[in-house]
Amino acid sequence: MNKNTGFTLIEVLIAMLVLAVGLLGLAGLQATSLKNNQSAYNRSQATQFAYDMADRIRSNLAEANELATSTYVTINPNAAAAQADCKTVSTTCTPADLAKNDLAQWYQDLITLPSVTTTPSTTRIDVDAPTRVYTITIIWDDDHDGDATNNPTFQTKFKL
Repeated sequence: MNKNTGFTLIEVLIAMLVLAVGLLGLAGLQATSLKNNQSAYNRSQATQFAYDMADRIRSNLAEANELATSTYVTINPNAAAAQADCKTVSTTCTPADLAKNDLAQWYQDLITLPSVTTTPSTTRIDVDAPTRVYTITIIWDDDHDGDATNNPTFQTKFKL
């Protein structure tokens, strides 16, 4: 009679345990990869939106040269309203109206991204008047926990 009965069953159970641990590790790696991929996407979107606004400001030099009193700086993006006279070719669209329109369009684009925090304190445009350097700041909730203390920030600076 063979005294090794059941030994093969133990080998199979150990192999299943090793395989299960390996698959759990693979699942964890996949989850981390997805998280980092989403984070990279958010960063690239923030970069694109910041550069878009920088281009809008540079193209409206009459308003941008107002520096600290510029509409780009004094109005929060979420408070700007689209200007009807700036939506088409018009002679009545002033540089200040164009700035309001730019801010309104920019904000509408920003809120399409669920992770971008669009409150006035976290998405803003500032200027250092003596150096003529504009700073565009975009902050997003990368981990979707609602806690604003550890959110990533993208800032771009440009000089007029």
